[in-house]
Amino acid sequence: MRVLLTGSAGFIGTAIGRALEDGGHDVVRVDLMLEQAHGSTEVPEGTHRLDVRDAVGWPSELLEGVDAVCHQAAVVGAGVTVADLPAYAAHNDLGTAALLAAMHARGVGRLVLASSMVVYGEGRYTCATHGDQVPPPRAVAALEAGDVENHCGVCGADLAWALVDEDARLDPRSSYAASKLAQEHYTSAWVRQAAESGASAIALRYHNVYGPGMPRDTPYSGVAAMFRSSLERGERPQVYEDGGQVRDFVHVADVARANVLALGAVVAADAGTFEAFNVASGHPVSILDVARLVAEGTDARVEPQVTGGYRLGDVRHVVASPARAEATLGFRAEILPGTGLPAFATTPLRA
Repeated sequence: MRVLLTGSAGFIGTAIGRALEDGGHDVVRVDLMLEQAHGSTEVPEGTHRLDVRDAVGWPSELLEGVDAVCHQAAVVGAGVTVADLPAYAAHNDLGTAALLAAMHARGVGRLVLASSMVVYGEGRYTCATHGDQVPPPRAVAALEAGDVENHCGVCGADLAWALVDEDARLDPRSSYAASKLAQEHYTSAWVRQAAESGASAIALRYHNVYGPGMPRDTPYSGVAAMFRSSLERGERPQVYEDGGQVRDFVHVADVARANVLALGAVVAADAGTFEAFNVASGHPVSILDVARLVAEGTDARVEPQVTGGYRLGDVRHVVASPARAEATLGFRAEILPGTGLPAFATTPLRA
C-alpha cells in the first residue's frame, strides 16, 4: 500500500510512518514543520516541506499511485482563547478542505483522519435515580467554590461517568475541539459528494496520547509530559481540581497500529463509507493516578500536589468505549496505562 502521510514529522505522525514502513508499506511524507510543534524547522530526510492549506497546488506526483491518505497534520492544544480561532480554522479546517479537494482532483478516494475525543465535550453521565443526563458547562462560581462535579438537572445529585461510544452527542467546547469536529464534517461531506468516484473515510478519535517522542513543555504537550517535566525539575506534579477527573490514556505505539489497521480497512471499504472510531486503551484512569504512575517510574517518590485550581473549558470526565474499534478494525490496545505511564517517565522526548 502506498500512503501519503501528512504531519509525518510530528509526535504521532513519526510513529505511524515507522509502523507503516515496518509493515512493508510505501510512505510519502509531508509536513509543514511548524516550529511550535517541532522545536525546529529542519526538514527530516525524506520529508516534503508542504502546507496542507496549499494542497491543491502540490506537485501532482505526490498523490500519484497513492492508495490512501493518512491525515495527521493539525494545530493542536487546549485552544482556550479567542485568539486561537484563526490558527485552528486555517490549519485544521481549511487544510483538511484543501487536502480533500486535491485528493478528489487526482482520483485518490481513501482517507484516514486524525480526530479527537474533544469532539464529545463532556463525556457521558448518569444519575442513579434519573438515568442519563446531559450537564451544561460547569459554572465558574461553582468551580471557584470547589464544586467540580456535574450534577443531575432533576435532583442535583453528583453524576457518575459512563463510557462514551461513537454515537454520542458531539459538543465541542474549545476552538481546537470545534476545528476537529469541522474536520470530521468536511470529511463526511466529501465522502457523500465523491462517493460515485469511490471515496470512503475513517476518523480516529484519539484519547490522551503519550509515549516516546512526545513534545516537552509546549502547547503540544499533554498532561503526562507536564507531570514528567515537574518531576525532572524536582517539583511535585500539580494536579487541577481534586484530581478525580477521569480520562483514557493510550500509548502512541497503539495509536500508530490503529492507523495501520484503519488504512487497511478504508482501502477495502465500500464507496460512500464514513465511520468514526474511538482509539483508547479501555482502561480509565484519574488524573491524580496519572501523576502517581508517572512518578512511579522515577527515583523521586513524591506525592502529586492537588491544587484545587481549574481551567475554563476543561471537562470533568470523558472516557471512551473501545468496543467498536475492536469489533470492526480488530484494534485493542497492547500497552496499558499501568505499565506505559511509569515507563514514560524515562522515555526519550523531543525538545
